[in-house]
Order: sequence, then structure tokens, then C-alpha cells
Amino acid sequence: MVTQNELLSKQSIPTNILRLYNNKLVTADEAVKVIKSGDNIVVQPGCACPMEIVRAMVRRKDELENVTLFHILIVGDLPYLHPGMEKHFKHKAFFIGANSRAAVNNGTAEFIPIFLSEVPLLFKNNVIKSDVAFIHVSPPDEHGFCSYGVDVGTIKTPAERSKVIIAQVNKYMPRTLGDSFIHLNKITYLVEHDEPIYELPQVDPNTSKEELEAFDKIGENVATLIEDGSTLQMGIGAIPDSVMKYLKGKKDLGVHTEMFSDGIIELVENGIINGEKKTLHKGKIIAGFVLGTKRIYDFINNNPIFEFHPQEYVNDPFVIAKNNKMVAINSAIEVDLTGQVCADSIGTKLYSGIGGQVDFIRGAARAEGGKPIIALPSTTKNNTISRIVPTLKTGAGVVTSRGDVHYVVTEFGIAELHGKSIQERARALINIAHPNFREELERYARETFHI
Repeated sequence: MVTQNELLSKQSIPTNILRLYNNKLVTADEAVKVIKSGDNIVVQPGCACPMEIVRAMVRRKDELENVTLFHILIVGDLPYLHPGMEKHFKHKAFFIGANSRAAVNNGTAEFIPIFLSEVPLLFKNNVIKSDVAFIHVSPPDEHGFCSYGVDVGTIKTPAERSKVIIAQVNKYMPRTLGDSFIHLNKITYLVEHDEPIYELPQVDPNTSKEELEAFDKIGENVATLIEDGSTLQMGIGAIPDSVMKYLKGKKDLGVHTEMFSDGIIELVENGIINGEKKTLHKGKIIAGFVLGTKRIYDFINNNPIFEFHPQEYVNDPFVIAKNNKMVAINSAIEVDLTGQVCADSIGTKLYSGIGGQVDFIRGAARAEGGKPIIALPSTTKNNTISRIVPTLKTGAGVVTSRGDVHYVVTEFGIAELHGKSIQERARALINIAHPNFREELERYARETFHI
């Protein structure tokens, strides 16, 4: 536990800051007494969820009804979504994680479709009013500032618009730099609780050898589109990880991305990512949050190459477009032969969310020399289902419209769709579909598009 004496001795905290800190210090159970039935609560998401505060709130469940919690996906267990909690807590997700997917689809939780860039603006513009914010921060520095650590993007603005801010202070939370700080003066209650930050490995350990080979080939194909001096947006998972493997021969790459993970480390250490050619925030890696492991958390701690900012800035397409040679790499669940991209549902079953895909696809499209890329395996379920499809499934959501799509990449190649007719798009997409499904796709294209 971070005690007052440790703060003073290890960080030379001035007496006035220590006194302010001490005056706000309570237990988690004491802090959550401020919550009332009917309150709206915004929770720091991702790997940064302040679980000690969440657990304390759930212990009060019998005293609470209709408390609504808002956040994008959270890594780890969500006890307020367990069976029997329905009358006490309601979850409204801006992006659906594995731990809330069943609840959203059975109606015990709800989903709000929205561009990631606009999530903080819901609170800034009072579309949603937050009564209480749960945040997870580093210990204060000598000036009284705590860092939001591994997740700044969709929490800083909503938290600081909330009536009450409850902060879990954790010595394991990295001190990230940028527009990533909150002063003790703004925090209502401080809860000291040290526990390792949740981790999310890049690649699912259950991924098969065949899938990994497909991801590797996709990474190789995407890398051919990335020029020296490009600025990259990448996410987490096997595809971004595979792309990075093939960037070791590139020079002067930059990063402007909603999030990143461990795969960035080697490229930074070897000077491949240095931001020297960036036209916005030269020399800096710009992001909103991190989903990764302790390795990346240690790497970003007090590291001046990284700047974290709220998502309404990072994901603003007009800001993104200021990066020359901006390359946006996003994935999808399925793509139809006209180029429509479904990335948030499997038919009517809600799966994830809009996230930042459209923000970055549009930003990259408007950047000088920009390249918006949709990258996905050609099949799923052991090659039994094609992800290049004649039409999207009934009920599937179009996240990225056919007018926004420029490049689609699978393990079988690259389809360039921008400025192409429906017939030309269909031919290009059939060429990068899995061979097992090309005949079926060609038949549909002949009958429907008169190819």
C-alpha cells in the first residue's frame, strides 16, 4: 500500500500536498457510500478499471437500485453483471467486451453505438450526465498531480465533468505523460489499494497454427502498403502484431493511434518508430490508452516519447488527417462484395462496437498520402465460413460504408476499392477471398452485378 510516509520519502511530496492527500483518504467502502439509487457512474475502462472501488460498490448492492454504469470494454471480471444484480445495476456499453457480451445480448445490459471520438463528448455536452466517476491513478507527484496511467482516452473528460470523483491510487499504475493528469484538488475521495494492473496479451493463446499463419501473411501484405515516414494507427491482436514483424526494414515511422500494445516496444527500441517524419507531434507517439502486459506498462512509465490524450482529440478525423502518410489498420467481421464493412455484430448478435474504426479510416483518407486499410482473415471456423461475403448477414451493422473503404487485405492479397465500380470491387474482393468460396462469390457477382 502507498502510505503517506512512502509518498513523502520516495517522492519528496511537500507537506501541503501530503496534507491535501491525507484529507481525502478513505476506504473503498467509505467512498462508495456517496452513491445513491438512480445515479449514473462513469468507469475508467480497459486494463485500468479501479476494481477495488467496483467491488466495494457491489458490496452495497442491497442498498442500491437502478445505478447505471457507463464505459467502453473492461478487461477482467465485472461483478455488477453477475446474475442477481439486474435490479441493482445497469450497464450501458459504448463498446462490448467479452465480459458484457452475453448480458448485452440477453437484455440485462445495453449497447450505445457511437464513434469513439464522440464518447467523451456525450459527457462534455451533457447528453449523459455523470454523478460519480471511478478512476484509477498513479500516486501524486510533488505538485499534486496523479496520472490516469494506461487509460486516458474515454475517462478524463467524463470524470472531470462528474459531481464526485473517487480515485483508486495504485503504486503499480504507470505515470504516463501528456494530457493525462488530474490534480488532487479535483478528486473527492482517494482510496489506496495496490494491485497489479490487469493484462491483456496480444494474441489469444487458443489461436490455431493455421490462423497464425494467415495472420502472418496478412501482416506481410499490409506491410507492403506502409512507406518509410508513415504514421501508423494499429490496435491489439494477431494482425497488428504480425504487421509489426514486417516493419523492421522500414525507417522513420510514427504513431498516432487510439491504442497500442506490447508489439510497439521493439520498433521503438530499434529506432524504427521515432516520429522524426511526423507532421503533427513530431517525435511523439500519440495514443489514448494501452491494452497490454506489464512489459508495456513498464516501458511507458515516465517515458517522454509517449503522449496520452483524451479520445476526442486522438480520434478526431480532422486531427488524424494532419499526419501525412497516415496509415490506419482496422479489422472486420465480414466485408461484402460492394465493400461494406461489418465490424460490430454477427448478424443481429451484438459483438463489439463501432470503436475508432471510422474515425481513423476517414482521417487517413483525408491525410496527404494516407492509406485506410481493412485487414481480416479470409475465413473463420476452420475455413468453413467466408468473411468475404455476397451480402452482409441479416441484421449486421455497417460500421464502415462502402464509400469509406480504400484497401481490403486478407492473406490472399490486397483489394484496392477506392474509385472502383461495384463490378470492379466485386472482382477485386473475390480475388482475395479464400479459394474454397470464390466460385460461390463469382456466381453471385454474375447474377447480381452482371459481371
